[in-house]
Amino acid sequence: MAIEVPFWRAIAVYRVASLVYAAVLMAQQRGYGQPVAGWLVIGVMALWTAGATYAYSVPVLRRWPLLVMDLLVTLACLLSSPYVQGSLPGAAGTTPLPATWVAGMMPVPATWVAGPVLAWAVYGGRRAGAVAAAVVAAADLWFVRTPDESVVINGAVLLFLAGVVVGHVARLAKQAEQRMQRAIEMEAAQRERDRLARDIHDSVLQVLALVQRRGRQIGGEAAELGRLAGEQEAALRELIATRPAAPEGTTDLRSLLLRYGSPEVTVSTPATPLILPAETARGAAAAVKAALDNVRAHCGPQARAWVLAESGEGTVTVSIRDDGPGIPDGRLDQARADGRLGVAESIRGRVAEVGGQVSIVSVPGQGTEVEITLPS
Repeated sequence: MAIEVPFWRAIAVYRVASLVYAAVLMAQQRGYGQPVAGWLVIGVMALWTAGATYAYSVPVLRRWPLLVMDLLVTLACLLSSPYVQGSLPGAAGTTPLPATWVAGMMPVPATWVAGPVLAWAVYGGRRAGAVAAAVVAAADLWFVRTPDESVVINGAVLLFLAGVVVGHVARLAKQAEQRMQRAIEMEAAQRERDRLARDIHDSVLQVLALVQRRGRQIGGEAAELGRLAGEQEAALRELIATRPAAPEGTTDLRSLLLRYGSPEVTVSTPATPLILPAETARGAAAAVKAALDNVRAHCGPQARAWVLAESGEGTVTVSIRDDGPGIPDGRLDQARADGRLGVAESIRGRVAEVGGQVSIVSVPGQGTEVEITLPS
Protein backbone atom coordinates (compact mmCIF):
# COMPACT_ATOMS: atom_id res chain seq x y z
CA MET A 1 0.00 0.00 0.00
CA ALA A 2 1.18 3.51 -0.79
CA ILE A 3 0.32 4.68 2.73
CA GLU A 4 3.08 2.41 4.11
CA VAL A 5 5.86 4.11 2.14
CA PRO A 6 6.30 7.07 4.56
CA PHE A 7 6.47 4.61 7.48
CA TRP A 8 9.29 2.61 5.88
CA ARG A 9 11.16 5.80 5.03
CA ALA A 10 10.83 6.99 8.62
CA ILE A 11 12.16 3.65 9.89
CA ALA A 12 15.12 3.92 7.49
CA VAL A 13 15.94 7.39 8.81
CA TYR A 14 15.61 6.09 12.37
CA ARG A 15 18.02 3.21 11.66
CA VAL A 16 20.67 5.55 10.24
CA ALA A 17 20.34 8.00 13.14
CA SER A 18 20.53 5.16 15.68
CA LEU A 19 23.58 3.70 13.91
CA VAL A 20 25.36 7.05 14.15
CA TYR A 21 24.45 7.27 17.84
CA ALA A 22 25.81 3.76 18.52
CA ALA A 23 29.05 4.63 16.70
CA VAL A 24 29.43 7.81 18.76
CA LEU A 25 29.00 5.82 21.97
CA MET A 26 31.57 3.30 20.74
CA ALA A 27 34.06 6.11 20.06
CA GLN A 28 33.41 7.76 23.43
CA GLN A 29 34.08 4.47 25.23
CA ARG A 30 37.19 3.79 23.08
CA GLY A 31 35.81 0.53 21.79
CA TYR A 32 34.82 -0.75 25.24
CA GLY A 33 36.74 -3.81 26.44
CA GLN A 34 36.99 -5.38 22.95
CA PRO A 35 37.52 -2.56 20.42
CA VAL A 36 37.98 -4.83 17.40
CA ALA A 37 34.83 -6.80 18.16
CA GLY A 38 32.95 -3.61 18.96
CA TRP A 39 33.72 -1.93 15.66
CA LEU A 40 32.99 -5.20 13.89
CA VAL A 41 29.49 -5.13 15.41
CA ILE A 42 29.09 -1.52 14.26
CA GLY A 43 30.13 -2.63 10.77
CA VAL A 44 27.53 -5.41 10.77
CA MET A 45 24.91 -2.91 11.89
CA ALA A 46 25.90 -0.54 9.08
CA LEU A 47 25.69 -3.26 6.43
CA TRP A 48 22.35 -4.48 7.69
CA THR A 49 21.00 -0.92 7.85
CA ALA A 50 21.84 -0.45 4.18
CA GLY A 51 20.49 -3.87 3.17
CA ALA A 52 17.30 -3.63 5.22
CA THR A 53 16.59 -0.10 3.98
CA TYR A 54 16.73 -1.34 0.38
CA ALA A 55 14.80 -4.57 1.07
CA TYR A 56 11.96 -2.80 2.86
CA SER A 57 11.66 -0.36 -0.04
CA VAL A 58 10.80 -3.26 -2.41
CA PRO A 59 7.21 -4.46 -1.78
CA VAL A 60 7.88 -7.99 -3.04
CA LEU A 61 10.69 -8.44 -0.46
CA ARG A 62 8.65 -6.97 2.36
CA ARG A 63 7.55 -10.30 3.83
CA TRP A 64 7.87 -12.29 7.05
CA PRO A 65 11.25 -13.90 6.13
CA LEU A 66 12.81 -10.42 5.91
CA LEU A 67 11.17 -9.38 9.18
CA VAL A 68 12.45 -12.50 10.98
CA MET A 69 15.96 -12.00 9.59
CA ASP A 70 15.86 -8.38 10.73
CA LEU A 71 14.98 -9.49 14.24
CA LEU A 72 17.68 -12.19 14.32
CA VAL A 73 20.45 -9.80 13.18
CA THR A 74 19.38 -7.29 15.81
CA LEU A 75 19.38 -9.97 18.54
CA ALA A 76 22.88 -11.09 17.49
CA CYS A 77 24.22 -7.55 17.77
CA LEU A 78 22.44 -7.06 21.07
CA LEU A 79 23.73 -10.29 22.60
CA SER A 80 27.31 -9.43 21.63
CA SER A 81 27.28 -6.54 24.10
CA PRO A 82 28.57 -8.44 27.17
CA TYR A 83 31.65 -9.64 25.26
CA VAL A 84 32.34 -6.32 23.54
CA GLN A 85 31.99 -4.38 26.78
CA GLY A 86 34.32 -6.80 28.59
CA SER A 87 31.73 -7.78 31.17
CA LEU A 88 31.85 -11.53 30.50
CA PRO A 89 33.69 -13.29 33.33
CA GLY A 90 36.96 -14.82 32.20
CA ALA A 91 37.04 -13.19 28.75
CA ALA A 92 40.62 -13.47 27.56
CA GLY A 93 42.45 -10.25 26.76
CA THR A 94 39.69 -7.99 28.01
CA THR A 95 40.43 -4.54 29.33
CA PRO A 96 38.73 -4.03 32.70
CA LEU A 97 36.16 -1.28 32.63
CA PRO A 98 35.53 1.14 35.49
CA ALA A 99 32.53 0.19 37.58
CA THR A 100 30.82 3.45 36.65
CA TRP A 101 30.95 2.41 32.98
CA VAL A 102 29.36 -0.98 33.51
CA ALA A 103 26.59 0.23 35.78
CA GLY A 104 23.64 1.21 33.62
CA MET A 105 25.67 0.95 30.41
CA MET A 106 23.63 0.75 27.19
CA PRO A 107 24.17 -2.27 24.93
CA VAL A 108 26.39 -1.79 21.88
CA PRO A 109 23.50 -1.31 19.37
CA ALA A 110 21.91 1.22 21.77
CA THR A 111 18.61 2.51 20.32
CA TRP A 112 19.24 0.67 17.02
CA VAL A 113 17.48 -2.37 18.49
CA ALA A 114 14.11 -0.66 18.04
CA GLY A 115 14.37 -0.88 14.23
CA PRO A 116 12.85 -4.37 13.81
CA VAL A 117 10.19 -3.59 16.41
CA LEU A 118 8.99 -0.64 14.33
CA ALA A 119 9.19 -2.71 11.13
CA TRP A 120 7.09 -5.51 12.62
CA ALA A 121 4.57 -2.97 13.90
CA VAL A 122 4.16 -1.28 10.50
CA TYR A 123 3.85 -4.58 8.65
CA GLY A 124 1.68 -6.58 11.06
CA GLY A 125 -0.01 -4.06 13.35
CA ARG A 126 0.15 -3.56 17.08
CA ARG A 127 0.16 -7.28 17.96
CA ALA A 128 3.18 -7.97 15.74
CA GLY A 129 4.91 -4.90 17.15
CA ALA A 130 4.25 -6.09 20.71
CA VAL A 131 5.66 -9.56 19.89
CA ALA A 132 8.86 -8.13 18.41
CA ALA A 133 9.25 -5.79 21.38
CA ALA A 134 8.79 -8.68 23.79
CA VAL A 135 11.49 -10.75 22.03
CA VAL A 136 14.03 -7.92 22.01
CA ALA A 137 13.22 -6.93 25.60
CA ALA A 138 13.50 -10.56 26.79
CA ALA A 139 16.97 -10.87 25.22
CA ASP A 140 18.00 -7.60 26.81
CA LEU A 141 16.73 -8.65 30.24
CA TRP A 142 18.12 -12.19 30.09
CA PHE A 143 21.59 -11.71 28.61
CA VAL A 144 22.55 -8.08 29.03
CA ARG A 145 22.76 -7.78 32.79
CA THR A 146 23.87 -4.62 34.55
CA PRO A 147 23.91 -3.60 38.20
CA ASP A 148 21.13 -1.14 37.36
CA GLU A 149 18.29 -3.40 36.15
CA SER A 150 15.85 -0.46 36.05
CA VAL A 151 17.58 0.85 32.92
CA VAL A 152 16.83 -2.38 31.05
CA ILE A 153 13.25 -2.47 32.33
CA ASN A 154 12.62 1.10 31.23
CA GLY A 155 14.02 0.26 27.80
CA ALA A 156 11.71 -2.77 27.55
CA VAL A 157 8.67 -0.67 28.43
CA LEU A 158 9.60 1.94 25.82
CA LEU A 159 10.08 -0.77 23.19
CA PHE A 160 6.70 -2.27 23.99
CA LEU A 161 4.93 1.10 23.86
CA ALA A 162 6.63 1.97 20.57
CA GLY A 163 5.59 -1.34 19.00
CA VAL A 164 1.97 -1.04 20.10
CA VAL A 165 1.50 2.66 19.28
CA VAL A 166 3.23 2.56 15.90
CA GLY A 167 1.41 -0.66 14.98
CA HIS A 168 -1.93 0.87 15.91
CA VAL A 169 -1.26 4.05 13.93
CA ALA A 170 -0.06 2.04 10.91
CA ARG A 171 -3.18 -0.14 10.98
CA LEU A 172 -5.43 2.94 11.20
CA ALA A 173 -3.58 4.47 8.25
CA LYS A 174 -4.08 1.31 6.18
CA GLN A 175 -7.79 1.23 7.00
CA ALA A 176 -8.11 4.89 6.08
CA GLU A 177 -6.40 4.22 2.75
CA GLN A 178 -8.74 1.30 2.04
CA ARG A 179 -11.79 3.44 2.79
CA MET A 180 -10.46 6.22 0.59
CA GLN A 181 -9.86 3.74 -2.23
CA ARG A 182 -13.40 2.40 -1.91
CA ALA A 183 -14.74 5.97 -1.94
CA ILE A 184 -12.78 6.72 -5.11
CA GLU A 185 -14.08 3.56 -6.76
CA MET A 186 -17.66 4.36 -5.74
CA GLU A 187 -17.30 7.90 -7.08
CA ALA A 188 -15.97 6.57 -10.39
CA ALA A 189 -18.80 4.03 -10.56
CA GLN A 190 -21.35 6.76 -9.84
CA ARG A 191 -19.96 8.93 -12.63
CA GLU A 192 -20.19 6.00 -15.01
CA ARG A 193 -23.73 5.27 -13.83
CA ASP A 194 -24.71 8.89 -14.48
CA ARG A 195 -23.23 8.75 -17.98
CA LEU A 196 -25.05 5.51 -18.78
CA ALA A 197 -28.27 6.88 -17.31
CA ARG A 198 -28.12 9.88 -19.65
CA ASP A 199 -27.43 7.71 -22.68
CA ILE A 200 -30.15 5.19 -21.79
CA HIS A 201 -32.69 7.91 -21.06
CA ASP A 202 -32.07 9.49 -24.45
CA SER A 203 -32.43 6.22 -26.34
CA VAL A 204 -33.64 2.96 -24.81
CA LEU A 205 -36.20 4.35 -22.35
CA GLN A 206 -37.85 6.52 -24.99
CA VAL A 207 -38.14 3.57 -27.35
CA LEU A 208 -39.70 1.36 -24.65
CA ALA A 209 -42.16 4.10 -23.74
CA LEU A 210 -43.13 4.46 -27.40
CA VAL A 211 -43.65 0.70 -27.75
CA GLN A 212 -45.83 0.71 -24.63
CA ARG A 213 -48.05 3.54 -25.92
CA ARG A 214 -48.37 2.13 -29.43
CA GLY A 215 -49.11 -1.34 -28.12
CA ARG A 216 -52.03 -0.04 -26.06
CA GLN A 217 -53.39 1.84 -29.04
CA ILE A 218 -53.18 -1.14 -31.41
CA GLY A 219 -54.47 -3.71 -28.92
CA GLY A 220 -54.42 -7.47 -29.29
CA GLU A 221 -51.02 -9.10 -29.17
CA ALA A 222 -49.41 -5.69 -29.52
CA ALA A 223 -50.98 -4.71 -26.20
CA GLU A 224 -49.17 -7.58 -24.46
CA LEU A 225 -45.94 -6.49 -26.14
CA GLY A 226 -46.57 -2.94 -24.92
CA ARG A 227 -47.20 -4.20 -21.38
CA LEU A 228 -43.89 -6.09 -21.38
CA ALA A 229 -42.12 -3.01 -22.74
CA GLY A 230 -43.63 -0.95 -19.92
CA GLU A 231 -42.36 -3.42 -17.33
CA GLN A 232 -38.88 -3.34 -18.79
CA GLU A 233 -38.94 0.45 -18.88
CA ALA A 234 -39.82 0.61 -15.20
CA ALA A 235 -37.17 -1.97 -14.34
CA LEU A 236 -34.54 -0.13 -16.34
CA ARG A 237 -35.41 3.20 -14.77
CA GLU A 238 -35.06 1.64 -11.33
CA LEU A 239 -31.76 0.04 -12.29
CA ILE A 240 -30.15 3.32 -13.29
CA ALA A 241 -31.70 5.35 -10.47
CA THR A 242 -29.19 6.99 -8.12
CA ARG A 243 -29.13 5.63 -4.58
CA PRO A 244 -26.49 4.80 -1.96
CA ALA A 245 -24.97 1.34 -2.33
CA ALA A 246 -26.05 -1.26 0.23
CA PRO A 247 -23.37 -2.71 2.55
CA GLU A 248 -21.41 -5.63 1.18
CA GLY A 249 -23.36 -8.89 1.26
CA THR A 250 -26.73 -7.14 1.53
CA THR A 251 -29.33 -5.78 -0.87
CA ASP A 252 -32.01 -3.13 -0.69
CA LEU A 253 -35.26 -5.07 -1.22
CA ARG A 254 -36.93 -1.94 -2.58
CA SER A 255 -34.70 -1.90 -5.66
CA LEU A 256 -35.77 -5.46 -6.48
CA LEU A 257 -39.49 -4.88 -5.94
CA LEU A 258 -39.72 -1.60 -7.85
CA ARG A 259 -38.71 -3.43 -11.01
CA TYR A 260 -42.11 -5.12 -11.04
CA GLY A 261 -43.96 -1.82 -11.25
CA SER A 262 -46.16 -1.35 -14.35
CA PRO A 263 -49.50 0.24 -15.30
CA GLU A 264 -51.21 -2.84 -13.86
CA VAL A 265 -48.92 -3.34 -10.83
CA THR A 266 -48.50 -0.65 -8.19
CA VAL A 267 -45.44 -1.05 -5.96
CA SER A 268 -45.30 0.90 -2.69
CA THR A 269 -42.18 0.89 -0.52
CA PRO A 270 -40.85 2.97 2.39
CA ALA A 271 -38.67 5.98 1.68
CA THR A 272 -35.82 4.39 3.63
CA PRO A 273 -33.93 1.31 2.39
CA LEU A 274 -35.09 -2.20 3.29
CA ILE A 275 -31.65 -3.74 3.77
CA LEU A 276 -31.66 -7.55 3.90
CA PRO A 277 -29.05 -10.25 3.33
CA ALA A 278 -28.61 -10.59 -0.41
CA GLU A 279 -29.90 -14.18 -0.52
CA THR A 280 -33.00 -13.27 1.52
CA ALA A 281 -33.80 -10.27 -0.67
CA ARG A 282 -33.41 -12.26 -3.89
CA GLY A 283 -35.59 -15.10 -2.58
CA ALA A 284 -38.32 -12.67 -1.52
CA ALA A 285 -38.23 -10.86 -4.87
CA ALA A 286 -38.51 -14.16 -6.73
CA ALA A 287 -41.54 -15.13 -4.61
CA VAL A 288 -43.19 -11.77 -5.36
CA LYS A 289 -42.60 -12.30 -9.08
CA ALA A 290 -44.17 -15.75 -8.86
CA ALA A 291 -47.22 -14.28 -7.11
CA LEU A 292 -47.58 -11.61 -9.82
CA ASP A 293 -47.23 -14.26 -12.52
CA ASN A 294 -50.11 -16.15 -10.88
CA VAL A 295 -52.24 -13.00 -10.93
CA ARG A 296 -51.56 -12.55 -14.63
CA ALA A 297 -52.18 -16.22 -15.42
CA HIS A 298 -55.41 -16.69 -13.44
CA CYS A 299 -56.92 -13.19 -13.42
CA GLY A 300 -55.99 -11.99 -16.90
CA PRO A 301 -53.37 -9.56 -18.22
CA GLN A 302 -55.49 -6.53 -17.30
CA ALA A 303 -55.93 -7.52 -13.66
CA ARG A 304 -54.70 -4.97 -11.14
CA ALA A 305 -52.20 -5.88 -8.41
CA TRP A 306 -50.68 -3.98 -5.53
CA VAL A 307 -47.34 -4.74 -3.84
CA LEU A 308 -46.74 -3.19 -0.44
CA ALA A 309 -43.46 -3.52 1.46
CA GLU A 310 -42.95 -2.30 5.02
CA SER A 311 -40.56 -2.88 7.89
CA GLY A 312 -41.54 -3.90 11.39
CA GLU A 313 -39.77 -4.86 14.62
CA GLY A 314 -37.10 -7.22 13.31
CA THR A 315 -39.15 -8.18 10.24
CA VAL A 316 -39.93 -7.03 6.72
CA THR A 317 -43.40 -7.71 5.35
CA VAL A 318 -44.33 -7.78 1.67
CA SER A 319 -47.96 -8.20 0.65
CA ILE A 320 -49.27 -8.82 -2.86
CA ARG A 321 -52.98 -8.12 -3.38
CA ASP A 322 -55.05 -8.42 -6.57
CA ASP A 323 -58.61 -7.62 -7.65
CA GLY A 324 -59.26 -11.00 -9.23
CA PRO A 325 -62.04 -13.50 -8.52
CA GLY A 326 -60.22 -15.07 -5.58
CA ILE A 327 -59.24 -18.67 -4.94
CA PRO A 328 -62.04 -21.18 -4.22
CA ASP A 329 -61.78 -23.12 -0.98
CA GLY A 330 -59.59 -26.21 -1.33
CA ARG A 331 -58.17 -25.12 -4.68
CA LEU A 332 -54.58 -24.85 -3.44
CA ASP A 333 -54.67 -28.28 -1.80
CA GLN A 334 -56.15 -29.78 -4.92
CA ALA A 335 -53.50 -28.15 -7.11
CA ARG A 336 -50.76 -29.55 -4.92
CA ALA A 337 -52.31 -33.00 -5.04
CA ASP A 338 -52.43 -32.75 -8.85
CA GLY A 339 -48.74 -31.89 -8.99
CA ARG A 340 -49.17 -28.19 -9.78
CA LEU A 341 -46.68 -26.68 -7.31
CA GLY A 342 -46.63 -23.03 -8.39
CA VAL A 343 -47.72 -21.64 -5.04
CA ALA A 344 -46.20 -24.40 -2.94
CA GLU A 345 -42.72 -24.22 -4.45
CA SER A 346 -42.40 -20.86 -6.21
CA ILE A 347 -43.76 -18.87 -3.28
CA ARG A 348 -43.82 -20.90 -0.06
CA GLY A 349 -40.68 -22.87 -0.91
CA ARG A 350 -38.56 -19.84 -1.80
CA VAL A 351 -39.63 -17.92 1.29
CA ALA A 352 -39.09 -20.91 3.57
CA GLU A 353 -35.53 -21.29 2.27
CA VAL A 354 -34.64 -17.82 3.61
CA GLY A 355 -36.40 -18.32 6.94
CA GLY A 356 -39.62 -16.48 6.13
CA GLN A 357 -43.31 -17.32 6.30
CA VAL A 358 -46.19 -17.01 3.84
CA SER A 359 -49.88 -16.56 4.53
CA ILE A 360 -52.56 -16.52 1.81
CA VAL A 361 -55.99 -14.98 2.32
CA SER A 362 -58.53 -15.22 -0.49
CA VAL A 363 -62.21 -14.34 -0.58
CA PRO A 364 -64.19 -15.41 -3.65
CA GLY A 365 -65.11 -12.34 -5.66
CA GLN A 366 -62.83 -10.04 -3.64
CA GLY A 367 -59.35 -11.05 -4.75
CA THR A 368 -56.39 -12.65 -3.05
CA GLU A 369 -53.69 -11.36 -0.73
CA VAL A 370 -50.33 -13.09 -0.27
CA GLU A 371 -48.34 -11.87 2.75
CA ILE A 372 -44.61 -12.67 3.02
CA THR A 373 -42.86 -12.10 6.35
CA LEU A 374 -39.06 -12.07 6.39
CA PRO A 375 -36.55 -11.75 9.23
CA SER A 376 -34.54 -8.54 8.89
